[in-house]
Amino acid sequence: MKFDTIKVAAIGLAILCSGMETQAQKKSTELTFATYNVSMEAENYVKKGTTGISERVLIKELASGNHAQIKNIAKIIQTVRPDVILLNEFDYIKDPKEGVLQFVKGYLEKGENGAKGITYPYHYYGTVNTGQPSPYDLDNNGVASKTGADAWGFGMYPGQYGMMLLSKYPIDVAKVRTFQHFRWKDMPGALKTVKADGTDWYSADAWANFPLSSKSHWDVPVLVGGKTIHILASHPTPPAFDGAEDRNGKRNHDEIRFWTDYISDSGNEYIYDDKGKKGGLSKNATFVIMGDQNASPVEGNAVAEGIKSLLASPKVNSENAPASKGGAEHSPNNPFAKNHTAFWRMRADYVLPSKLGFKILDNGVFWPAKGEPLSELVEKRESSSDHRLVWVKVKVE
Repeated sequence: MKFDTIKVAAIGLAILCSGMETQAQKKSTELTFATYNVSMEAENYVKKGTTGISERVLIKELASGNHAQIKNIAKIIQTVRPDVILLNEFDYIKDPKEGVLQFVKGYLEKGENGAKGITYPYHYYGTVNTGQPSPYDLDNNGVASKTGADAWGFGMYPGQYGMMLLSKYPIDVAKVRTFQHFRWKDMPGALKTVKADGTDWYSADAWANFPLSSKSHWDVPVLVGGKTIHILASHPTPPAFDGAEDRNGKRNHDEIRFWTDYISDSGNEYIYDDKGKKGGLSKNATFVIMGDQNASPVEGNAVAEGIKSLLASPKVNSENAPASKGGAEHSPNNPFAKNHTAFWRMRADYVLPSKLGFKILDNGVFWPAKGEPLSELVEKRESSSDHRLVWVKVKVE
């Protein structure tokens, strides 16, 4: 019998890959999840006051393959080596060859100066509400300017401050749920914004169309050795840059509350995704909530009940908050400093595994103290970001 040599090679490769997959699955009992606000949005790369910017600015910097800040971000990721990582504030770039793949292949896969390259074969990203024009005067300054504070999420162009998920493990793209267009008004008990005289801050038409998410909320199923792990990713608006009405603070609270409801065993029947499917996460699901939540339970000006309720959820393992020597050194008189995740002195970024399915082995914030190896990567905002990478290592049970 004469065999087709191409088919034989294909069969051999399949057997080899099957063996490799088995070995990978054996090692997959320990996983590291991370979140990192990388400040990779166009305004970070142009002179202050520049107008007419767009995601093309980031595309140009990625294409160079040699941008110092991006190289430092890559080195931080290469050092921590997470299996799954969410990047906040990575501008939405529609063409993956100009965006996510350029970052992975042009930076992450390149090992330089003692850092070993890292590969992420799988990714997920999508459109966000930041910079998406609205026809309303959302900040009530008398002008409907469409972008900036009058966009559905603050941004000067569509996709600014976007999100991206990178994974070493396959993503079940067909079962991804997004909630970009879920309307804020449809959340029972939403913290509605009012003026000083008690009247509604937003017009009736604006409120009827207002999305809850300032960027988006994603439920991304990642497949690890036959097990599905739901990555619940978001980046709520900062609870600032508003007035006494606290419109951003209230939105931040409800964006965080969304996940508290989504993972609960009841009370999430009101939720619907962008395809119209209703309800929250199944009761026995394993998940990791991650992202820049822009809120702390003990500091800052957020409506703290939002993040407090999420951390107190019986479904969430929130014990032993990630810490760093660099954070403690940065604010030596602050008892919460060791848990800070941002240069501006607050815990803002979270990786919260479910109690079901995981045992936490270790965690941390990448923030070396001065003089320690790699401290130069976080010395200044322009060195990498004003946020720090947060990671949690777990054992899959």
